[in-house]
Amino acid sequence: MKTPIVAAIAALFLLGANAQAQAPSDAQIASIVVTANQVDIDAGKLAESKGSNAQVKAFGKQMVTDHSGVNKQAVALVTKLKVTPEDNPTSQSLKSGGAENVKNLEKLSGAAFDRAYVDHEVAYHQQVLDAIDKTLIPSAQNAELKSLLVSVRPAFVAHLEHAKGLQSSLGQKN
Repeated sequence: MKTPIVAAIAALFLLGANAQAQAPSDAQIASIVVTANQVDIDAGKLAESKGSNAQVKAFGKQMVTDHSGVNKQAVALVTKLKVTPEDNPTSQSLKSGGAENVKNLEKLSGAAFDRAYVDHEVAYHQQVLDAIDKTLIPSAQNAELKSLLVSVRPAFVAHLEHAKGLQSSLGQKN
């Protein structure tokens, strides 16, 4: 089953594939980080309110809390560094893919919503981790930005594993 956020995942994949050709600047990385987190916050809020499974609702709440925390750290850092996040094709694609995902999820209910949300979370967190590892960390020029990316990576790994566990418990495997 393809998730509705294929465009955003493709953008993250292309970001990784084009890492050597066009490494993003720190300002672009900042925009990508904030946007990627906001995409998951928006989907998490929907899961909190629309999920039918208590574990899915709790996972959505955790995504809102955790990704809001990462965004708070990122905004504080770019403010300190006087870096203005620079919109770019990857952040734009993430934003539009995230909006499309929420729009598609809003049409679903019950177990279908739960499965679609969790399937998306598995695919999305895997792609974000790939982008962090292959592009964002290697491209970050500022040591503090690179350190932030390295320090939040374990949370993304934990989210991916949690989402995979939920996916398994819901009877869906991608």
